[in-house]
Amino acid sequence: MTTDRRTVLADAAIDVLAEAGMRGLTHRAVDRAADLPAGTTSAYYRTRQALLTALVRRLVVRDQEELQSAGEATPAPRDADELAGRIAGFVEQRLTGEGRQRSLARYACALESAHHPELREILVPRENAGRDTVRDFLAAQGVADAEGRTLTLLACVDGLVFDRLLGGGGVLEEEIRGLIAAALR
Repeated sequence: MTTDRRTVLADAAIDVLAEAGMRGLTHRAVDRAADLPAGTTSAYYRTRQALLTALVRRLVVRDQEELQSAGEATPAPRDADELAGRIAGFVEQRLTGEGRQRSLARYACALESAHHPELREILVPRENAGRDTVRDFLAAQGVADAEGRTLTLLACVDGLVFDRLLGGGGVLEEEIRGLIAAALR
């Protein structure tokens, strides 16, 4: 039951961070969001840093599960347009609903990691089937540094997500096609 309670608290902390920002992330706010008695969060995570670390770990687990599933669920893209369509669909998920909540929390944690290197270590991008799909596609197209181009392409897509979270709107598939075309050059 301890693991389940910790997961519930970490998920609630993600929601609090997305809704209230870093200053709003308190033990009491997480207790309220999780609909648990006051003091529950501090019983599991004594310090704010322990709570933040648990939040980041949970965020990474959820993101990795999503990326792994996305990569495993579909066959290799046949062409750049198909890859662009898939990335556009994924970006849409990151900009709406629960995906938006996690995106907001992720960027807040990324900024916080500038002051807390232990968080940066947890947030480091990892291998997953989604990333492999992009790298394998670029390699199959003859891109010499497929790994490097994959990292650059995905960082650019991440930048578009960040921009749209702040400014509103969505990411056009045409924008992603342009990024893919650049990665293929």
